[in-house]
Amino acid sequence: MVEREVQRIRELLRLRQAAPALRATEALLATVPENRDVLYLRAVAQRLSGDIPAGLDTLAALERLYPRFSGLYQERGHCYVARRQAPEAIDAFLRAVNINPALPASWRLLESLYRMGGHTQEAQQAAEHVATLGQLPPEIVRATALFCDGEIAPAEELTRAYLRAHGDHVEAMRLLARIGLERDVLDDAHLLLRKVIELAPDYHLARFEYAQVLAKRHLFLEARAQVERLLAVERDNRSYRTLHALTLVGLGEHEQALALYRELLVGAAQPAELHLSIAHSLKTLGATEAAVSEYRAAANARPAYGEAYWSLANLKTYRFADEEVDRMRAAEASPATATVDRYHLCFALGKALEDQGMFEPSFEFYRRGNALKRATSGYDPATLEAGAQLQKAVCGRALFARHAGSGSPAPDPIFIVGLPRAGSTLIEQILASHSAVEGTQELADLPRMVNGLQGRDTPAGEPAYPGILARLTAADCRRLGEQYLRDTRAYRASGRPRFIDKMPNNFRHIGLIHLILPNARIIDARREPLACCFSNFKQLFAQGQMFTYGLEDIARYYRTYLELMRHWDEVLPGRVLRVHYEDVVGDLEGSVRRLLDYCGLGLEPACLAFHQTARSVRTPSSEQVRRPIYRDGLEQWRHYEPWLGPLREALGDAVESYRE
Repeated sequence: MVEREVQRIRELLRLRQAAPALRATEALLATVPENRDVLYLRAVAQRLSGDIPAGLDTLAALERLYPRFSGLYQERGHCYVARRQAPEAIDAFLRAVNINPALPASWRLLESLYRMGGHTQEAQQAAEHVATLGQLPPEIVRATALFCDGEIAPAEELTRAYLRAHGDHVEAMRLLARIGLERDVLDDAHLLLRKVIELAPDYHLARFEYAQVLAKRHLFLEARAQVERLLAVERDNRSYRTLHALTLVGLGEHEQALALYRELLVGAAQPAELHLSIAHSLKTLGATEAAVSEYRAAANARPAYGEAYWSLANLKTYRFADEEVDRMRAAEASPATATVDRYHLCFALGKALEDQGMFEPSFEFYRRGNALKRATSGYDPATLEAGAQLQKAVCGRALFARHAGSGSPAPDPIFIVGLPRAGSTLIEQILASHSAVEGTQELADLPRMVNGLQGRDTPAGEPAYPGILARLTAADCRRLGEQYLRDTRAYRASGRPRFIDKMPNNFRHIGLIHLILPNARIIDARREPLACCFSNFKQLFAQGQMFTYGLEDIARYYRTYLELMRHWDEVLPGRVLRVHYEDVVGDLEGSVRRLLDYCGLGLEPACLAFHQTARSVRTPSSEQVRRPIYRDGLEQWRHYEPWLGPLREALGDAVESYRE
């Protein structure tokens, strides 16, 4: 009903019938007082009725509710044009096109206003935008405007309809790729942008977006190659240089990335993000004091910059001063603070108050931060649980017996799997201290291979993976194993014969690992469930791990992990080495010998003095593994025991059975 009435009001305004349109918007607002389109149409009707102050008041209310809606700024520009306030009109139209460049009316009025003010160059630039939009199909201009204003579904529907009717069109495919990127459907964005630059190899913006997608997919070698092509054309482009630095970080080349970031910092209009990137690389390299200085600089450069404060907290060894806690509290309480900054601040405050022994308010901030993050995630635990059942159904003894001897025989990889915050970084640091082992990072290559095998849903609605594993030939298994080794070669800078892949979520894919790399080692890093689950609840991850933002979600994930690991133990007996974090803490030397024996490596003293090993570490435990082993962390969760009843209940018998 509301949508039909909105359409009727639009038609009234098109016919310049402002009075009935205004009455209709006022009637609608009685039932939908915060509806974006109704408020916008009311402002238009007020302007057309000659009541400019009322229109501006309505737009101010609209901005408080929808600050990223370009239409309100365009309408504000119209109001200022009616008042003959050119500077204010220009500012409003610029805000509109900065959000949504597909607004021909704003560009045309900017051109006119600039020409009246004698700003020839700016007028020419606005005219070029008008001309560019004029060359595009109206459907794609409309879809772009919808996309920029956050109306993703109608933008996608309109774009797909145009492509079905007209075939390949560079701008339509690019827009559909941007929609895919917004929806995190990276494989679609990848394919579309690759096609775009094949059709238009000199389209630098599309190539830049293609490089961004490659980087998001952790295809850093390919991303770097694309950025280097762009830099050959425009060496000083700051966006290209920033993405170049990001690809270097992805490849573990932090020293080169630091040099680039520091160059970019000179004259940067918004230095906060650069300070943060510099700090992350310094932290990874173990330069903690320098990283702290850069994190503080990031926080100072942008008030309420939640990620800067959380990054300090995430060092685990940093202690906030009282004035920093006061600043964080004030920023978190401010209505002007964005949601993403707010949940970063909540996690940082949880850690700051925990360090002060104020456990009840600390838990409240952790709870609040998790709730905010959970609301943005769309996580569905049932999807993971269904996937685990499929793995158990497909990956049985018969499958593995049929493929005995298949796969690549290389013994190079050592997979460390399990849950995050279960001691995997400690195990990695011990092994990477050995002269024969390269420590890399949480590699995305196996999940990317799974995505490729998964493909699109089958007609029955089920994904092809893991069912496709039952249809692999011996040649397929060997090809996939060699592909994994080839794809991960970029992370093996030292040339050591063995390397670690510590992507924890790979426990879901042990069947695939065994089929394609039968001589790889697999280590299950396991931690007592209450300690492990609560440690995840306290952790804000840079990406992924969406199961961690609710106590029940974490408990269900842990139980699914135990269930699937029991299955692997049953169908692949002795294949996985289980290492309990508590055992490593209690008997370091015995645990180190056991790890090295399993990996076929001799004991080296450096593995016992793992904290002295200088290497890049990119996980939240990076500072902890640079200190001698300590027992303090084993019981930290008990400070929060009064509030963990729901977690204990959701874990059920896993609290005891995790040792079985």
